[in-house]
Amino acid sequence: MAWNTNVRWRLPLTCLLLQVAMVVLFGVFVRYDQDSDAHWIENKGSGNVSGDDMDNEFYYRYPSFQDVHVMIFVGFGFLMTFLKRYGYSSVGFNFLLAAFGIQWAVLMQGWFHSFHNGYILVGVENLINADFCVGSVCVAFGAILGKVSPIQLLVMTLFQVTLFSVNEFILLSLLHVKDAGGSMTIHTFGAYFGLTVTFILYRPNLSQSKERDGPVYHSDLFAMIGTLFLWMYWPSFNSAVSNHGDAQHRAAINTYCSLAACVLTSVALSSALHKKGKLDMVHIQNATLAGGVAVGTAAEMMLMPYGSLIVGFICGIVSTLGFVYLTPFLESHLRIQDTCGIHNLHGMPGIIGGIVGAVTAACATTSVYGQEGLARAFDIEGSNWSASTQGGFQAAGIFVSLAMALGGGTLVGCILRLPIWGQPSDQNCFEDAVYWEVPEEHKNEALHPEDSTLKPSEP
Repeated sequence: MAWNTNVRWRLPLTCLLLQVAMVVLFGVFVRYDQDSDAHWIENKGSGNVSGDDMDNEFYYRYPSFQDVHVMIFVGFGFLMTFLKRYGYSSVGFNFLLAAFGIQWAVLMQGWFHSFHNGYILVGVENLINADFCVGSVCVAFGAILGKVSPIQLLVMTLFQVTLFSVNEFILLSLLHVKDAGGSMTIHTFGAYFGLTVTFILYRPNLSQSKERDGPVYHSDLFAMIGTLFLWMYWPSFNSAVSNHGDAQHRAAINTYCSLAACVLTSVALSSALHKKGKLDMVHIQNATLAGGVAVGTAAEMMLMPYGSLIVGFICGIVSTLGFVYLTPFLESHLRIQDTCGIHNLHGMPGIIGGIVGAVTAACATTSVYGQEGLARAFDIEGSNWSASTQGGFQAAGIFVSLAMALGGGTLVGCILRLPIWGQPSDQNCFEDAVYWEVPEEHKNEALHPEDSTLKPSEP
């Protein structure tokens, strides 16, 4: 079957069918939880609910939810606007997949975690967790940015949210892994899922679009907007669903310290690796965020502020080196065309975060946490818990996430390879005008007419 980027009927039909399905499923399964139901006023002061309105979960969680929500729609969206002719698609397609993904995530995560008496009970914490899930999809989107159609993104979101929810259930509910900021569940899973998909969708003739696979001055400036939003709000991201009190407080401090250290090391390495000592904007946009990824698993643990600085220091080095040396190697030798370099920002830092979490958990003692603090930090029930066992489960979580990402990415990549989804041809990748109505001067600059006789390139 030949290329066909005309999605006039396929895109509206896909969007409408998915939204109608969401309406039906929400109508059947989703209800308000105790804190958002109108019976709250009747239950105030009873044995189940405190008499103070400020004890409603909304007032604890909504500020964090706002921050996480901004990260998903503004932070990730603008971070990917660095491509010179793909700004509409970077922000617009991120908006589309996130809007669908949060609905599907509320259902999938609800069936696993908040399903009671035949209903999914939804509160503000469910909204945060849905955003976390979609964050993983936004990470994967970075690997295939510019090379896929909006229909392919919706299909990928449908499958990835499903696989994410299964992986999250295995880690959090079966292995009892602690992963407050999602180093394993969000970043490791999302990055290696996306890398596997882009490996399956490998385009040997992508060089035909190389003139558009890069930034201009103003597109890099827009991408820095995304970077700064992500950098500022990452402490909220890592602490959003932590226990009220010391755990949430500690997660914000640890993330804050790690991010700050990561900026200095990223700048240092970027300058040191350039023959004239100049800075590369790609490193500043991405490597400076790696500290927030890597501290995610151990964010609410007693990592200590100096430990967080060490994590950020290491990740700034690893991520910057990855952009300079590893990304070109992956494309030239392993057929992994990673548009946004998610392996350097999310993949390797996510694995580092999992390792840091496993070591920190294995070193947990009552002298550091206190007896009650240790029990609260790791949800200890009974006397069989030990720090070494917890560390082992934390380490196992890394391998489970990798296995789910690689297996799921292979399956979804094979589905997305079907030439029915309206993906662009090799010579029209990284180009807004394929799917958007754009100003004429933009449209006429570089868009090539689609050759209906061409077939999708084979690996």
